[in-house]
Amino acid sequence: MSNLHAGIAGRQATLLAATGASRTAFTQSLDHLIELGLMERNPGYGHPLRPEFRLTQQGIAAAAIANKIQTLSIGEGQDLLRKSWTLPVLTSLHVPCHFNDIKRNLHTITDRALSQSLKSMESRSWVARCVDETARPPRSIYSAINTGAVLSSVTAPEIRFS
Repeated sequence: MSNLHAGIAGRQATLLAATGASRTAFTQSLDHLIELGLMERNPGYGHPLRPEFRLTQQGIAAAAIANKIQTLSIGEGQDLLRKSWTLPVLTSLHVPCHFNDIKRNLHTITDRALSQSLKSMESRSWVARCVDETARPPRSIYSAINTGAVLSSVTAPEIRFS
């Protein structure tokens, strides 16, 4: 989506080359974006073996956010951004939160997935973990820092979890 927003042609081969994803992952992602109503096949483009895709009205807004995220993290952290829970967790950390507050905000995340996501972002200095010694029992508080804070500030005003 970010590539379409940046002006890369919507043909499948061009997008596949620009993303660097495997053909299977690319196809699955594209199907999911179509299912969500963010992209569609271009009905005015003819050849069935060389399909072209375009953003829907809803997809244009999402693509602008995706482009901001990709622009902010060029080079550094692309592998971390491709992990399932990185952006949802960072979006939840627009204010410092306890583990259970993040989990409550992201209904479908498991304890293990949240813990691994926080650890991987902490190792990259995207998230800081502080222990609140005044609480009984002591509790960890997580905050987005550095690149994580910048990404959180971009996504938090735009994305809401239900």
